[in-house]
Amino acid sequence: MLSRIPNPDLSVDHTNKQRWNRPAHRRHGFHNAHRLFRRALMVRSRTVLPLEPAPIDLPAEVTELRALLDHPAFSAFCCLRGGTLVHEAAASDFSPVAPHSIQSVTKLHMHLIVGRLLAQGLLSLDARVADYLPGIGSGYAEAPVRAVLDMAVHNDFSEDYSNSQSDCYAEEMALGWRLPPGGAPEPSLAEFAARVTGYKPGPQPDRADYKSANTDVLTLIAAAASPVPLAKLIEEIADAAGYEGAFHISLSPENLPAFSGGGCLCARDLARFGLLFAGMSGDARYPNKGFLNDCLDRPAPSLEPPRDWLRYSGHMMTDGRLLGHAGYGGQFLMVDSASGTSCAFLSVLENEDGYDQDYMSRVADCLRKLCKFLEELPKCS
Repeated sequence: MLSRIPNPDLSVDHTNKQRWNRPAHRRHGFHNAHRLFRRALMVRSRTVLPLEPAPIDLPAEVTELRALLDHPAFSAFCCLRGGTLVHEAAASDFSPVAPHSIQSVTKLHMHLIVGRLLAQGLLSLDARVADYLPGIGSGYAEAPVRAVLDMAVHNDFSEDYSNSQSDCYAEEMALGWRLPPGGAPEPSLAEFAARVTGYKPGPQPDRADYKSANTDVLTLIAAAASPVPLAKLIEEIADAAGYEGAFHISLSPENLPAFSGGGCLCARDLARFGLLFAGMSGDARYPNKGFLNDCLDRPAPSLEPPRDWLRYSGHMMTDGRLLGHAGYGGQFLMVDSASGTSCAFLSVLENEDGYDQDYMSRVADCLRKLCKFLEELPKCS
C-alpha cells in the first residue's frame, strides 16, 4: 500500500499557517496562488481592451513611487489613464503580465454584483441578512445588508493578522486556501458564515469594523438572489473589463467564489478592472452608476488612522472621488472616478503577519499623489 501525506502547500504547521502563506514561502505563494489553491475558477475575456503606450516617468515625478518600486516587497505596478498605459514596472523576479494574488481587492467584485442586483430589483439594502439566508447564524441574521456592505457590523468575528488563532485564518479553510488539521472535513462557506455569533445592533459606527466574513455573507446573499450563477457574473465582469490574461479565483467546497480575497490578476488586468469604476470600459453593464454614485457621496464609516481620509462605502474604500481597495500582503487598487486614472500596485510583505499598517498607508498615500499629479492631463475617452 502506497502511503500519502497531507498536501504540503495547504497544510498548517505549529504557526497555524499553510506553507504558501508562511514568510519564507509567501512571495512564491502570492506569485503562484492561482496554482496553489485547493480549487479555483479561471476565466478569460471574450474581447481584450487594448492599451496604447504613452509613457510618463512617474517615479521621477512622484518620489514616493520610486521608493515603493525599490522596496523589497514590490512585485508589479501599472498605471492606466483610460486606454493609455502611462507607466508600468515589475520586480526582477516578476512581470506586469503575470498573475498575482490580489487578496481583498477581490472584494470590489461584490460592489459590482450588488449594484447589478439592485438595478434588477432583486436586492434591498434595508433588508436583514436573514431575509435572504434563513439559516444564517446569530452573528449576521439581524444585520442590515447595507451595514454588511459598509463594514459596519459588530459581531464576534476577528480579523487580527497578528493573532494566528484569529477567525480570519479559520475562514481560509472555507475559501480553499488551506486544509483543516487532522484530516477533518472542509467547512463550506455557508457553514463557516453560520458559525459567526454575537451580533451587536446599534447606529452606524464612526470607524469601519473590517471583517472579511462580511464578504462571505454577501457572497451567499448574491448566490441566493441572483437568477444566474455567480460564475456567470464573473464572466460578465471579465468581459466588461477586457482582460488580456486570465482571472483566477479560489472556490469554497460548495464551489462559491471567494470574493473575500481569492482573486488573482496581473497588474495590467487589475488596472483594466479599475477602469470599470470610472466608466471607461466601454461596457454599460458594470457598474450600476446610481449605486456607485450613492456609495461615493453618502456618509459611511471611515478607516482607522492614518487612512481615515478614506471611508468604507458599498464594499469599497473612497474619499468621494478616489475609490479602490487594499489587500492583505501589500496590494492596492486606486481609481480616480473623475479622470479615469487606474493604479494597480502588487507586493508581498514577508514579515510574520503579512501586514504592515504603515506600509499600506504609504502605498495609499503614494497612489493618491499619483492620481493628483495626473489630474490635470486631458481626460481620456
